[in-house]
Amino acid sequence: MGEALHVATAAAHEWLQSLETRPVNAELDVDEVAERLRRPFPVEGARASDVVRELVDAVTPGLIATPSGRYFGWVRGGVLDSALAADWLTAAWDQNASLLAGSPAGAAVERVAAEWILDALGLPADASVGFVTGGQMANFTCLAAARHAVLARAGWDVERDGLVGSPSIGLFVGAERHVTVDLALRYLGLGQSRAVVVDADGEGRLRLDALEAALAADELSHPDRPRIVVLQAGNVHSGAFDPGEAVALAHRYGAWVHVDGAFGLWAAASDRHQHLTAGLEAADSWGTDAHKTLNVPYDSGLAIVADGGALHAAMGEKAAYLIQDDRPDPLATVPEFSRRARGFTVWAALRQLGRSGLAAMVDGFADHAATFARELDELEGVAVANDVVYTQVCVAFASDAETHAVAAALMREGTTWMTPSTWHGRAVLRVSVSNARTDSDDVARAIAAVARVLHDVRGASA
Repeated sequence: MGEALHVATAAAHEWLQSLETRPVNAELDVDEVAERLRRPFPVEGARASDVVRELVDAVTPGLIATPSGRYFGWVRGGVLDSALAADWLTAAWDQNASLLAGSPAGAAVERVAAEWILDALGLPADASVGFVTGGQMANFTCLAAARHAVLARAGWDVERDGLVGSPSIGLFVGAERHVTVDLALRYLGLGQSRAVVVDADGEGRLRLDALEAALAADELSHPDRPRIVVLQAGNVHSGAFDPGEAVALAHRYGAWVHVDGAFGLWAAASDRHQHLTAGLEAADSWGTDAHKTLNVPYDSGLAIVADGGALHAAMGEKAAYLIQDDRPDPLATVPEFSRRARGFTVWAALRQLGRSGLAAMVDGFADHAATFARELDELEGVAVANDVVYTQVCVAFASDAETHAVAAALMREGTTWMTPSTWHGRAVLRVSVSNARTDSDDVARAIAAVARVLHDVRGASA
């Protein structure tokens, strides 16, 4: 075992040290990497150290340099040193974080990390926090708690009796919600097509007047029925935040309010940006990622529910063979029974940063985004398509065809990684800043790469 760990550690150090100079893109595609690994299932095993060497040699050409400071694809954070080290220890310690009795250390670290998160984000100190895989499961878990609570108020036990014959639930989502909200509604049997889609403004923010009209109409047709409203903190294209006033409005109609804040919820940790989340702290649940803005390794999400009892009722279970007491076990806060002890990395990241470091990191992401917006907007025939208020920048070129060509060429060229999308019917190049390794030099190199690639694309089409 010792030699295998030394081989792995050396490979990890080599990878991390190469990030400054290596291309961000992969040399090989999935089929080519699979061919490097493919062989009949061996009859005999191999030495652990040789297995690690074989794995490293085979897959390294297929790795995307996601931890690079020049990676701006989707919304994917880097990894803080302390969180990476804690992740290695998490694997070595091999704790199953499902039960208090099964890992006092795993449960205790999650408890303290949760306290720090609630403090940093200005959320209720007595809220319950589940350490899930990511934003998808955070939304699922929080909406499971919402489903329990709103049906319980109507006298229905959904955990015991299921949804068949239950009171109908009014669902309200923004027009530019994230797709994981729809998936969560599907997984929970609530039906994504049953949700009332509330109009959004030009930046993707849910419109208060449209929400009020939708809720009023629902109250008229279905008086006092259970309701769930889903808001968003951080639009994937614009970075915009739904108005905090929507929380009080929804509560007037008896709705449970959930906030999907995969990367945007962390704005609350910054004095400069907490105005973006003002009012959202009064919601009933919040979902976010730690592997985005907080920069811990994959996978790490947080399901936060103000009413811990609703969360525990939706997720928890008892069994004779488990060692349990009256305190809720970690398994009562997540969809999984057995799971990795995700709290170690979250605690380490928060401990390394502290309150001031966390705020500075969030502010730094936003500052880099502002630089991208300012300098890319100065390129001829290039326009920033959104109001840059946080960490997201959408850029449109002279035509949709040119935007697609630039995006594809950038990903082939490898200096930086930015991903294409379509927003408001227009092709855009998305720049998402969420990596603690990114510095001003990385931003300058990425902007220069865009200018260089744009020049080449236009030259080729001339």
